[in-house]
Amino acid sequence: MRMKTTRRTMLAVSAGVVMAFAASGPSLGQDKVTLSFLVDNAPSTVAISEALAAAYEAKNPNIKIEVESRPGGGDGDNIIKTRLATGEMADVFLYNSGSLFQAINPTQNLVDLTDETFQANTLDSFKSVVTANGRVYGAPIGTAMGGGVLYNRKIYDELGLSVPMTWDEFLANNDAVKASGKTAVIQSFGATWTSQLFVLGDYFNVQAAEPSFADDYTNNKAKYATTPAALRGFQIQAEVQAKGYLNEDYVAATFEEALGMLARGEGAHYPMLTFAIGSIATDYPEAVSDIGFFAVPGPSADSNGLTVWMPAGLYIPANSENVDEAKAFLNFVATVEGCDIQTAAIGATGPYLVKGCDLPDDVNNVVADMLPYFAADGRTAPALEFLSPIKGPQLEHILVEVGSGFRSPEDGAALYDQDVTKQALQLGIAGW
Repeated sequence: MRMKTTRRTMLAVSAGVVMAFAASGPSLGQDKVTLSFLVDNAPSTVAISEALAAAYEAKNPNIKIEVESRPGGGDGDNIIKTRLATGEMADVFLYNSGSLFQAINPTQNLVDLTDETFQANTLDSFKSVVTANGRVYGAPIGTAMGGGVLYNRKIYDELGLSVPMTWDEFLANNDAVKASGKTAVIQSFGATWTSQLFVLGDYFNVQAAEPSFADDYTNNKAKYATTPAALRGFQIQAEVQAKGYLNEDYVAATFEEALGMLARGEGAHYPMLTFAIGSIATDYPEAVSDIGFFAVPGPSADSNGLTVWMPAGLYIPANSENVDEAKAFLNFVATVEGCDIQTAAIGATGPYLVKGCDLPDDVNNVVADMLPYFAADGRTAPALEFLSPIKGPQLEHILVEVGSGFRSPEDGAALYDQDVTKQALQLGIAGW
């Protein structure tokens, strides 16, 4: 697949610094080093990556950082794995933590970062999801995220709707939105990874009903197809399509197009991770205050809570020719200054995993809506991919079929259980 590449234009000040260094460079005794930096192509990710690169270059005129972007989802996973396998990976790359991190064979493919200075200020909750065989391989970038539903507050105000605490209340809200002539639920299967949010974001409700599910699932004692609480995620994915809530172009719509629909008030709900508010801030700054967030509602209001994702990690491939320079860049990113640069680029999108990185008082509504879940005991649960190393790579494609009405929820769950089995065997997990 052809990759989209971005190149930043140097700011005038930075260019001046570089020119001054070029004139006096020999006195410093350093050659200019170019670091390649591969990130996903979400607008917010590109924005913070370019901001961090520009700030680092300004402080280190002997370093040039070239930011390159790749697709998200399965296509992006394939690019990461192919470039690692062929020795063509960038000097620094951004990728998932948790189960997908485990799947790229970190002990063989990545540089050990356990003893780097930044680890002293990195929260243990992040270290745990970038650790293999007791060694830490990643640096945090971005913030913790909630997986749930972004919603348009203006539409809610116009229709007199309240944030739903149960799935039935959510359906009633969707009926009201549909009756008003707007799209009730936005889907963007043109970016297949976005098809997963109802299933993955429903994990808090799975755990509330089946507290041992993560362990049983990892040990081959529980399946999606035979666990009603887990099967429910596939069923609600199918239900919103069957009830006619979706945008007409949901099969082809992209992530960026879906955010545009939500920002312009053409649709009321978009199941998504909270990081997406950063992309809205980048592309639709005037609409940021119009967007709110709530967790995927479960069967009962008594157990309403949020599924939480750890941020992505920054990694260095083992065969990089610029390991020392790459480590220095990561030690810059994982600081309070690095957090502040990210916040300045796209606004605050959630809690950082670096000590001392406080959020500003004027956070946007999405972050404000997310924080009460963190403040109350028992109202958050890590996404399953941070509790189990097993996540089948075909989930997004299976859910496109389920969410388009081409496959039943029961068949989709059973097919995913087969996909998971392949992944568990590849990872050599006992009991499979």
